[in-house]
Amino acid sequence: MSRSLLESDASIEKNLKAVRYIVAVAAGKGGVGKSSLSVNLALSLQKAGYQVGIFDADVYGPSLGMMMPLEKPLNVSEDKILPGLFQGVEVVSLSHIRQSSQGLMVRAPVANGLILECMKKISWGELDYLIVDFPPGTGDIQLTLMQTLPFSGAVLVTTPQEISLLDVGKAAHMFHHMGVPIVGVVENMSYFIDPAGLKHRFFGEGGGKKISDSFGCPFLGEVPIDPEVSRCGDLGIALPFACEGSSAAHSFKEIARKAAEVLYTLEEAEKACLSKQFEYTWKEMEPNACFS
Repeated sequence: MSRSLLESDASIEKNLKAVRYIVAVAAGKGGVGKSSLSVNLALSLQKAGYQVGIFDADVYGPSLGMMMPLEKPLNVSEDKILPGLFQGVEVVSLSHIRQSSQGLMVRAPVANGLILECMKKISWGELDYLIVDFPPGTGDIQLTLMQTLPFSGAVLVTTPQEISLLDVGKAAHMFHHMGVPIVGVVENMSYFIDPAGLKHRFFGEGGGKKISDSFGCPFLGEVPIDPEVSRCGDLGIALPFACEGSSAAHSFKEIARKAAEVLYTLEEAEKACLSKQFEYTWKEMEPNACFS
């Protein structure tokens, strides 16, 4: 990772030294399926043969405890946190540490402190990708994460509605301001396929592509409305593994493939001193696809 740590200490840098790409998944708002995308992006990359970790950075509403029930629990000591495991993915979420159905009611400085404390203590293994599931909004916690972790890029999640586009646009501006490249945009809940195979776009059409065009970044794809996404998330089932015939599972795999290609090309462009914010030389290059 060539991007420097802006505000950190030796312990965070040490914990991340074996991580190649750190990827934010953000939306600027809640309710658009950001956590579902984070989980299924991580699982799709893992299935493709990569070493993957995921960090749930939503202090107030961590959801990975339900979506990724650990087969191997976290090991938490006074000075170190060893991630748990779910389907081969290293996982850390506050919901795995603090088992409670009640919301965490703390002010922003305390929430920031919790995030920093976790990042100082988590001992990640050798990872190709560390997915960071961002909390909704564009406030203190989001800025703390970007000032502390050397992000390789951000994947933005939206739904087709105009109100969602406004919020994800704010998130895009936030990452741009903080110097984090946009890997691409994903449009979730894009359409529903009925039993006859017809697509129904209940919430409009083309919103994700509109955002990607506005910021000159890749459009990674659409994820359909699929009951299997909710079912698998509620039961803690790995969607790409358990539901191979699911239309959403196919979309997640393709999005992961495209994101991996863009990250690789951004890395190569940065090495060659060609990287420019929102002027993606990746479109003119031939990245080596890492997916078979």
